[in-house]
Amino acid sequence: MDVPCNSCNNEIVFFDLETTVPKRGGERFWVLEFGAIVVTPHKLAEIESYTTLIRPKDLSVVSLKSSRSDGITRKAVEKAPFFEDVADRIFSILNGRVWAGHNIQRFDCVRIKEAFHDINRPAPVPVGIIDSLGVLTEKFGRRAGNMKMATLASYFGLGQQKHRSLDDVRMNLEVVKHCATVLFLESSLPNTLHSELHGSPSIMTRSRSNGKSPCKEESSRKSPPTSFGYQRTVPYARGSLGKVTERVKGLLCKAQGQPPLQQLLKHSHSLLRLEFQRKICMDKTYATCFLGHI
Repeated sequence: MDVPCNSCNNEIVFFDLETTVPKRGGERFWVLEFGAIVVTPHKLAEIESYTTLIRPKDLSVVSLKSSRSDGITRKAVEKAPFFEDVADRIFSILNGRVWAGHNIQRFDCVRIKEAFHDINRPAPVPVGIIDSLGVLTEKFGRRAGNMKMATLASYFGLGQQKHRSLDDVRMNLEVVKHCATVLFLESSLPNTLHSELHGSPSIMTRSRSNGKSPCKEESSRKSPPTSFGYQRTVPYARGSLGKVTERVKGLLCKAQGQPPLQQLLKHSHSLLRLEFQRKICMDKTYATCFLGHI
């Protein structure tokens, strides 16, 4: 079905459905509530909003009591309009606009098509779909835990999800705004903010030669900087020192195949052993002095 060209096709409609929950296999979902807000694409200014409860043909599919404090009960929808009574309003809000919502591609879009099919009417058609579940999983990642709306809202301190259509839609938009802000800030300082996010501390060193901070940051724990301001001593054991030297020796000889290299490696090996012995002696001297003052 072709989407009509009108002034609405640049607007975004965030919408959400509340439905029954099938108790047995083979049962279907029934729409109990529809809620939507229409916003401008560049400023996200709200143009209009709409919400309504919907009464299914068979009231017995609705629970007498809800497991949620503000959930939808049978009594709440018994005097609500049928879907065909509000279909025109829902169609006018959805058709020819960009659809947005959380997990709408797998759930809400399917339920909308089913509801219009039940009353033998063509379903509204979007000009595009923005599913915040897929977008945030790809762009924001699972840093907040699972990607449920309630988890994301809790992560940003936006309160508890109410599982009512219009409230959830507004929460969805706020979650998207918060995620977008974080991603924008991280893109401005990727080395600093992104490394802190993933728990990799950025190590900045100050050179004693000029007293200025270097422009380059090191974010790897395995490769700390080795400037004059920060040097790391690695205590090698005697056995491991010989193994490391032999491995380097083998690789270099294999690559070069030159006899003079043998003398260079032998000399380097001797220097490393002398340095190691010097450090051992310094440690013993320090220990003796320390114990002498106890």
